[in-house]
Amino acid sequence: MAKFIYTVQDAQGTVTTGNVAADNEDQAVGDLQNRGLFILSIQAEQSKPKGLFDLNRFSKGSVSGRELVFFGEQMSTLIGGGIPLVRALSLLSEHAENKTFGAVLAQITKEVSAGGTFHKALEKHPKVFTDIWVSLVQAGEISGQLPVVLRQITAYSESQEAVKNKIITAVSYPAVLMLMSSGVLIYFIAYIVPVFAGIFRDFNLELPLITNVIVGISAMFANYFVLMLVVAIGTFFALRAYIATKKGLLAFNHFMMGIPFLGPFIKNIQIERLLTTMATLIRSGVSILNSVSVLEGSFTKNLVFQNGLKAAKNDIASGRSISEAFKKTGIFPGLVTEMMWMGEESGKLPDIIITLSKFYQEQIDQFLRRFTAIIDPILVVGIGSVIGVIVMSIFMPIFQLSQIGSGM
Repeated sequence: MAKFIYTVQDAQGTVTTGNVAADNEDQAVGDLQNRGLFILSIQAEQSKPKGLFDLNRFSKGSVSGRELVFFGEQMSTLIGGGIPLVRALSLLSEHAENKTFGAVLAQITKEVSAGGTFHKALEKHPKVFTDIWVSLVQAGEISGQLPVVLRQITAYSESQEAVKNKIITAVSYPAVLMLMSSGVLIYFIAYIVPVFAGIFRDFNLELPLITNVIVGISAMFANYFVLMLVVAIGTFFALRAYIATKKGLLAFNHFMMGIPFLGPFIKNIQIERLLTTMATLIRSGVSILNSVSVLEGSFTKNLVFQNGLKAAKNDIASGRSISEAFKKTGIFPGLVTEMMWMGEESGKLPDIIITLSKFYQEQIDQFLRRFTAIIDPILVVGIGSVIGVIVMSIFMPIFQLSQIGSGM
């Protein structure tokens, strides 16, 4: 007989969790219903694998943004259709394709069925649900508009996923081209050039300057490859350790946003994310001060914006308007702060922020279109030129050899 874990509700409305032994799930359901219990969830207890070769013990899953979008859509539909929150969570946990996400939802179901609030249950899983999720769900629970707020979360998550996918798509082709081209260059330098260099030495040819340079690079690559690899790996880990510190991360953020051509684009991505998140929070009923506080916690990887939001939060708490507080940080363009001021004056701040976020989304789209149109020919011409120089450096001495052969 198998053991089934259940969550049920009795006639008095008390929710309990336990287990029952049965031959199959239908028998377990029938047994519980005969006791006059309403079944919220039921699932077979997972057998615990034994032995040293249980790889599942060591595997760690992750939850993608698309899965969170799908979860928000389903929850909004189920709750909006009159399904109780616990039952909706139970259904989604049972039918989740991602086992990690299913386990998280099962824990959330247990916590909510025991009397906890939905947002507090989400808060216990920060690796899956961000502060934005928690704050929005809390606002939905307080206002009694949880299905509406869940739809807003879904729209927000979809917009962020769309931006992320556009960036990945724009970068993928250049990255693959660079990787393949680098492989070709390394093969030329490491294997082709040394062969011809040996032939040239045998004939005691006086090599052109460009050939000497390429042969020298090839010799350095062959003799010091291991050292260069160690230095590259060491530098990578040293920089990574430095960036892990607050001082290093702040310096890295300033450096990235100061890169010509790419810097403004990186800053626009951060501004768009901030505006979209803020608009979603405010429209869901979260106060301005709490919205800025949530935003501060969501910019842990960009200390420039996090420090600016922290300063803005303190100014807003002391009575300064949001437009003045943001302007004082010196981070945001005049367009943003001026339109925020107009939104505050007209009482349409959420609508103004949404308009600004759409404007920055369009700016990002335009940059990516231009980047894709420009970077491809630049890479093709640049890499082709490098390979052409290497080939020319090899063929120039070969022409000398052919002249020597024709003179004989």
